[in-house]
Parts: sequence; C-alpha cells; structure tokens
Amino acid sequence: MAIRKKSTKSPPVLSHEFVLQNHADIVSCVAMVFLLGLMFEITAKASIIFVTLQYNVTLPATEEQATESASLYYYGIKDLATVFFYMLVAIIIHAVIQEYMLDKINRRMHFSKTKHSKFNESGQLSAFYLFACVWGTFILISENYISDPTILWRAYPHNLMTDLVQWWECHREMGKAVVEELFKGAQILYGMITQRFQMKFFYISQLAYWLHAFPELYFQKTKKEDIPRQLVYIGLYLFHIAGAYLLNLNHLGLVLLVLHYFVEFLFHISRLFYFSNEKYQKGFSLWAVLFVFGRLLTLILSVLTVGFGLARAENQKLDFSTGNFNVLAVRIAVLASICITQAFMMWKFINFQLRRWREHSAFQAPAVKKKPTVTKGRSSKKGTENGVNGTLTSNVADSPRNRKEKSS
Repeated sequence: MAIRKKSTKSPPVLSHEFVLQNHADIVSCVAMVFLLGLMFEITAKASIIFVTLQYNVTLPATEEQATESASLYYYGIKDLATVFFYMLVAIIIHAVIQEYMLDKINRRMHFSKTKHSKFNESGQLSAFYLFACVWGTFILISENYISDPTILWRAYPHNLMTDLVQWWECHREMGKAVVEELFKGAQILYGMITQRFQMKFFYISQLAYWLHAFPELYFQKTKKEDIPRQLVYIGLYLFHIAGAYLLNLNHLGLVLLVLHYFVEFLFHISRLFYFSNEKYQKGFSLWAVLFVFGRLLTLILSVLTVGFGLARAENQKLDFSTGNFNVLAVRIAVLASICITQAFMMWKFINFQLRRWREHSAFQAPAVKKKPTVTKGRSSKKGTENGVNGTLTSNVADSPRNRKEKSS
C-alpha cells in the first residue's frame, strides 16, 4: 500500500483520485441504501435478503424452558447477497481502522515507504485475526467441540432430521400433537443442511472479509509487484473457506481456521512490535515454533476427521439433496488440497527463515574495509564511476579488471 498524500485541491467528482480518497463514504452510502430499504414495506423483502441470514428453520421451545428455542440454518443462492452486503461493511471497517488508528501511528513513527505498507498490512490483518480467533473460540466452547472432538465427523452431514431427533430426545415431555406437527415439517425440510446462527454468520463474515480484499488492492494503491502475492493468499483463503462451507465440513473448517488465525495473529503482531523496535525478535522465534506445530496439528486433524472418521461412516453416498459428499473421491480431494496447501506454506516458511538467517549472518559478519587506490588519469576517473563515494562496489571489487590490448 502506498502512502496517501492529502492535497489541498479537491479532485474532480467521480475521478480516479476522488474514488480513492472517498471510497469509504461511497460504500457507506451504498450500505445505507439497503438499511433504509428495511423501513419501507415495498423494499423490505428485497433488502432483508442482503442484511439478514437466509434459510432458517426455528425449532419451538417447551413451556417449561421457553428460552431454548433454536434457529437452524442451511445455505442457498441467497447467501451471495448477504456476503455482498457484509463485504461492504468490511470495507467500511477497514477504512475506519486505517484512518483512525494506523495512519496516526504512521505519522508518529515516520516509517519508510516499504515499512509503511507492511505496517498497514500487519495492522489490518492482526485486528481481523484477533477478532476471528476470539469469535471462533467462543463458538467452539459453546458447541462443546473441545470436550467432544467426535463432533467433527459424527452424524455428518448434520441434516435437519438428525438435529430434530437430538432436540426431541431433550424434550420428551412435549405433547403428541406438537411432535406430529414438528416431524411433519421435518419431512418437508428433510435433507437441508442446518447450522446454528453463530456458525453460519461466522462463515458469511469470513467470505465477506476475504472478498473485500480484492477491491482494497485498488483502494490502497497496492504496488504491482505485491499484487500477485496478495492474490495467491486471498484465493487460498476463499477456496478453503468456501469449500468447507459448501461441503458441510463446517466443524472441521472452524477448528482449522481458529488454529491458523492464532498463528498468523502472532506473526503480524510480532511484526508490528518489530517495526517499533527492531531489536524485538522473540515474537518471531515463538511464531516459528507454533507455525510448524500448527501445520502438523492441521494435518493430524484433517486425516483423523476425513481419512478415518468420515471413511468409517455408514452413509457414504453422494447425494446433493441431503448435502452428503462423503464419498472416496471427495475425501481424497479434500485431503489433497489440505496437504498441498500445508506443503506450500512450509516451503514459503523455510525460504523465509533461510533469508532471515542469511541477513542475520551478513549483519553479524565483520565488514572488511579496503583502502581506495588512487591512480592517475583515466583509471581514477573510472574508479569513481564504478564505485560509490570513491570506493569500489562489491561487484567491481570481486571481478577481475579487463586488460587492454597493446596497440602496435
């Protein structure tokens, strides 16, 4: 991201510079249109598709425990509209963090252009990783994932009938008429994949955030040489999050995301401290250990869930209506994508550590000073042209001089 310079002259309306300077206000106006649409009966039905989660089924509560009514959700094409709206929200939050937090710190620290862009990147990502990690951990604790890891593969694909049976076992005192009506509705909605509100909203928010990263490349004036790297990791995030959402591997995807986000948060927060004080290196050492541990734990959980848990399930038929993708080909594809991604990340990690080791060793090595040789005529002039401040550069010093042939 380049440093944005505020000019006294206001750019023309709808010009390139105008959009860059006021993109947060423009996006806020677009989001406000959807919110205002909820106030009118004519536009409420269309606006509610963008603002609220769709495809919900509410389970009734008993008279004794009226607060235990549960709303379950499944996915559909309307989720794209919800993802679009929350992508606008992500752009607004991104601009608020940039203007009211990161830009103020940048003015005080006086970073160079390279450090400025990296500081902004780490500042935005560390805030997102912290929020997503805390939110995901809350879902894991509330859904008892930690106490019962078999939830990762048990009762896949968690269809509505399974959830209703489990819910009925906890509410056996309900009347016969209510039970018949309940399971009558279940027959209609049988096979629709259900999730709880927190789980679905978490995935919608993840997709919205990583989709918002594409227009941010334009809004933040990202350098051309940095765009390929940005596109690679944004695409990897979207591929794996959307894959877990569509294949109904929500439980496994949530655990892996929380694990990965925690490690990435530690890296970016360490880089922020490093920019403020270059002597700070302890955070990177801790991150290096947890990064390798996170990759190993990701592979173990993936193989345990997909390779053993789902492979031993009774229902192993491909059925799009019930959302069951538990077949051999899909399991191999899932494990292959996870293993390839982890191998790619380890390869980048090893290259990063080797580069840091070379830079550290070069910094620690004592510099050998050479006395500049003063020669007359053309040789002295040539030395100043090839060198820096009258001394030879490393390339010139290491290379032998070309001998001139004597002219007869």
